[in-house]
Amino acid sequence: MINEPTGEQFPLWDAQQVAKFMNVSRSWVYQRVEAGLIPHLRLGGLVRFEPEAIKKFVRHDRISATHVIERLARARS
Repeated sequence: MINEPTGEQFPLWDAQQVAKFMNVSRSWVYQRVEAGLIPHLRLGGLVRFEPEAIKKFVRHDRISATHVIERLARARS
């Protein structure tokens, strides 16, 4: 018998949960999905998100933004 993962073992987020986590609107999430800018899974007509992939995406964007700010500060000096 194969043990199927439960929702607690393998949770996927919907767009509303991603929006809440990122403090953005749900439409912002869907716009990024359609542009291919945010990691997502398509399950038939549904769009779902792996929480760890979203957290990594947010960390990467935060690091990228920090580098841009640092470069701008150096350029102004």
